[in-house]
Amino acid sequence: MTVPAATRPADPPPDLPKLTLVLGGARSGKSRYAEQLIGARPALYLATGEAHDAEMAARIRQHQKRRGANWTTRDVPLALAYALKLADRPVLVDCLTLWLSNLLGAGRPVDAEIETLVGALGRVSVPVIFVSNEVGLGIVPDNTLAREFRDHAGRLHQAIAAVASRVVFVAAGLPLTLKDIE
Repeated sequence: MTVPAATRPADPPPDLPKLTLVLGGARSGKSRYAEQLIGARPALYLATGEAHDAEMAARIRQHQKRRGANWTTRDVPLALAYALKLADRPVLVDCLTLWLSNLLGAGRPVDAEIETLVGALGRVSVPVIFVSNEVGLGIVPDNTLAREFRDHAGRLHQAIAAVASRVVFVAAGLPLTLKDIE
């Protein structure tokens, strides 16, 4: 299914803030919105998702198909802070919650990894757009791992939002600006 042009957000201004956080629910349009912020300029796509099954492989292919030739993709399931330090053009990271899942699955110290990521952002010289799933709006999960994930995601979003110039929440394909500091 394609989104009609009339419902797509207007083209953003040509300049990107140093750090943008785009939050939203599953299939809210947040990735498409973030890609539109980059526009046609050469960009780096840091993909945190891994195709562990056919459904995820199809999602990845759909995202790749939608992006144009201006994108260079790097798979970064864990070493996100390091990959950002090497960036030489605007970066879109999709997505923080998949990165968080990867950290938990690998048994990595999540709070330390978040601290490392936030610390690295001060040394990144190109604009960065993070995409992430807002998971704290639903019911309280019924198991420890899911509650731990939700709590880590909330803290991660707060940490990134605190240093971000712009924070946008996307619902039904419509962006709502929560923070915009030029």
